[in-house]
Amino acid sequence: MTKPEKPEKIRCDACPVMCYIADGKSGACDRYANHGGDLIRLDALTILESSDQKLVPFLQTDQDNLDEPAWNGDIVKGDRPFVTAVGAGTTYPDYKPAPFIVSQEIEGVDMVTVVTEGIFSYCGVKVKIDTDRHIGHERDVVWVEGEPIGHVMTSEYGSKMLSLGGVEHLTGGSKKEGRVTCDALLRLCNREAVDLQIGPENDLINVTVQAGKAPVINGVEERLMRVGCGSATIGMFAKQWLGHADEVVVVDDHITGVLSEHEAGKQLDVPATGIKIMGRRSTPGRYFQVAEPGTGWGGTNIDDPLQILGPFNSKTAWSGQRLLMVSTTGEQFAYFELDDALEPQPAKMPEPLQKSAELIAENCEPSVCSVLFMGGAGGSLRAGVTENPVRLTRSVKDALTHVSCGGAQAYVWPGGGITVMVDVLDMPIGSFGYVPTPALVAPVEFTLRRSDYGALGGHMTEIRRVSDIATPETRKVARSGRAHDPMSAANYRWSKGGET
Repeated sequence: MTKPEKPEKIRCDACPVMCYIADGKSGACDRYANHGGDLIRLDALTILESSDQKLVPFLQTDQDNLDEPAWNGDIVKGDRPFVTAVGAGTTYPDYKPAPFIVSQEIEGVDMVTVVTEGIFSYCGVKVKIDTDRHIGHERDVVWVEGEPIGHVMTSEYGSKMLSLGGVEHLTGGSKKEGRVTCDALLRLCNREAVDLQIGPENDLINVTVQAGKAPVINGVEERLMRVGCGSATIGMFAKQWLGHADEVVVVDDHITGVLSEHEAGKQLDVPATGIKIMGRRSTPGRYFQVAEPGTGWGGTNIDDPLQILGPFNSKTAWSGQRLLMVSTTGEQFAYFELDDALEPQPAKMPEPLQKSAELIAENCEPSVCSVLFMGGAGGSLRAGVTENPVRLTRSVKDALTHVSCGGAQAYVWPGGGITVMVDVLDMPIGSFGYVPTPALVAPVEFTLRRSDYGALGGHMTEIRRVSDIATPETRKVARSGRAHDPMSAANYRWSKGGET
């Protein structure tokens, strides 16, 4: 009897697209391919290990017993392997158990890790941009290739926040909007640079964002985030200006500080100088709205700091009065002395004031972009863990099950469901994929005691030992510098004397 020939094309059921893939070709997601009639995964399953070796794919290991390696003096046992969901595959169409359910004994406790790559239609990224430069007003639209993919959120202390993606952009708009949104999210999560345009179409600001890198705003790479608002800067450095300047103004888009009026100046006996600030006065020495937001001094739209000053009061100002004006990053500064008409005139800055501006800059942290993936673990993820999905949700909230993403610590939001947020810099490079539905594919791991896994109705017959998983074909990478151990007892309520 002749063996039946394998079909020329095979159907992939790893996502709702259900591609028919020809021999030697990959599917629309570039994650699965037809190899001689067999459906194969192009990405290797990734295992985290502690190692001094350079991160390389498919790193060989001489370790024979991966279940319980001999103690080598490492008190936190950081060399034990952790099977991540990177390269694991999905559970689509949902009824299947997770691709890998792995057990190993950790300090006398039999632990189980359930790993799967989730297909996230409900997902996005939160981007924190450390800068004082204006990159758009709250609620301004963020564009990529002319398509809306998100919006500007709040300004935090020295940082701007963006919310990108989400189901409304992935599926609620045009086909192109969904495709562009998915592509931008994928590149951001995989630590690639993405060019954004922010604001109304007739007044766009260009911002290049990349996780772990400084933002580039209108073609200029940022260096520093501010040391504090103008008022805080006054409080921090007031003593250093005594005897070298009669008045100091720290220019800030949000809260501009004035030394002589500020409580710090009062307590240091700084006399009134007759200065007038063109803004809305708050508490003494603190002014709002001194200028429009922009990319100039202190996040304002000014290049000449004298623009925010009105006439000096002749009753208290005096000829020769020394005035220092500086930004919240110390990158912009200027020194003036009042002439006989009480007009500020540029003068050579005394060395102590020059050093104070340098000290402000020294105390500023580097400007950097942070990208946090955020998604909701829904039906297919939970069904891959247990036949009774709500038990998994309760187990996570009860701190009996620990959630990680690519081995990285994930913050689980309170309230219903399993909504996670994770810093992409803590995850292995290339952790994210996509399916052209469109949706992102992201790794999620659920780790718990074997006994707890059985109690929540887990797929017990699918459990395999880690030594059966960690073959030479798997990709082994070192943990990041901010290593997180999902299997540490400290993650679980039972280690703290809670219910078992």
